[in-house]
Amino acid sequence: MESLELWIGVQLTAATSGAPAASAAPGSTAQLESTNTRLEALAIRAQRFTPRVSLVPPDGVLLEVKGSLHLFGGTQGLLAALGAECESLGIRTAVALAPTPLAALVAARSGLALALTDRAQLTGRLASLPLTPLRWPMDTLERLARMGVRTIGQVLRLPRAGFARRFGTERLADLDRLTGRKADLHRRFEPRERFRRRRELTFELESAQGILATLAPLLADLGRFLQARQCGLLQLDCLLRHRHAEPTRCRLQLAEPVADAHRLSELLGERLNALALPEPVRSCELRSGPLVHRALLSRTLWQPGEQGGGGGTEAAELIERLRARLGPEAVYGLQVLHGHRPERAWSVREPATGGLAPFAAGLPWGAFSRPLWLLAAPEPLQEQAGLPHRGGALRLCGEAERIETGWWDGGDVGRDYYTACDIHGVRLWVFRERARPHRWFLHGVFG
Repeated sequence: MESLELWIGVQLTAATSGAPAASAAPGSTAQLESTNTRLEALAIRAQRFTPRVSLVPPDGVLLEVKGSLHLFGGTQGLLAALGAECESLGIRTAVALAPTPLAALVAARSGLALALTDRAQLTGRLASLPLTPLRWPMDTLERLARMGVRTIGQVLRLPRAGFARRFGTERLADLDRLTGRKADLHRRFEPRERFRRRRELTFELESAQGILATLAPLLADLGRFLQARQCGLLQLDCLLRHRHAEPTRCRLQLAEPVADAHRLSELLGERLNALALPEPVRSCELRSGPLVHRALLSRTLWQPGEQGGGGGTEAAELIERLRARLGPEAVYGLQVLHGHRPERAWSVREPATGGLAPFAAGLPWGAFSRPLWLLAAPEPLQEQAGLPHRGGALRLCGEAERIETGWWDGGDVGRDYYTACDIHGVRLWVFRERARPHRWFLHGVFG
């Protein structure tokens, strides 16, 4: 009978000689942190084989792979691909495939190269394995050993009621999960939503090139982190720490979600070149902003700008490069707001890269002509014979646009706007107050 589920159990055995905490004392905090880091890294890589990945601390990972076998050429192909991922991470593992999660883990902990898909054969294949991989309390194993019970097959042959009375229903439930008589639920692994890596230095750095070279491994890790989640970044912080001075923060503001480590490295290099460091750098740290899902689009036949072509990525790359060189506050976009008062009819926003939206579509003042250049504050104009003057008499053109609004927020205005031409033919945007003393003001200039 073929199982409805197939599980791969991965047991971490030992780190490679180059692991960060290879020399840590067994059971120490450093060793536990190193093991947890490797366990999480393996779980992230395992998500390319199946979304149903679970951690079994302190040293196990479970994968439900029933629906993934045909994608990797069957059982052997999937096991080979998973083994290659473990090898690329520098992690030594023992791997086993079985119809139940606990059976896969027990086989992997025992070092049994199990690749079993038929639940009917499960008990027979596990019968000769010792009880130690079940990780029961030591006193339970010693009591069973005094009874002459040392293998899984022997404990499964004991009367269920008597076993539960002597050793508890929890141990009996473990046996039921092992053989598939009882469901074995595991919490799905959810990777961390932000990236954070730090690198301490044994020397001091002063040049942007040296700092960028030091950050290269962290940027490579960031690229893999984003690729595994099919996400990108709109913000990346680089924190440079010094001996005495406060840390220097270098921030990238991106125009669109980016996951390419090479592109991030180029932009970060531009920002580092513009920095003035107070002291040499002692450590570097990368911190990502919130992850953003990327829309992976295929290229069209037409080039950007041609008939049928899209906007391309040139706009986003230009914005990002300008921000990297000039600072994030130097480059911004504008958006139109639904308001009648000109000074409150727009606001600053993130630059848009997906094409231009209709500027005044659907807005109440769309039928009137307004300049794009507004003064920071309206400029008072002289008046002669009831008409405004600015280096000479201004000639009013067209009908007035009346604006009376803002009473609800304390910004009450009452104005009549006109398009005017000065003696040089420059078109200006002026208004006259409706309330006394009916002063004239210049508010904008047409291009």
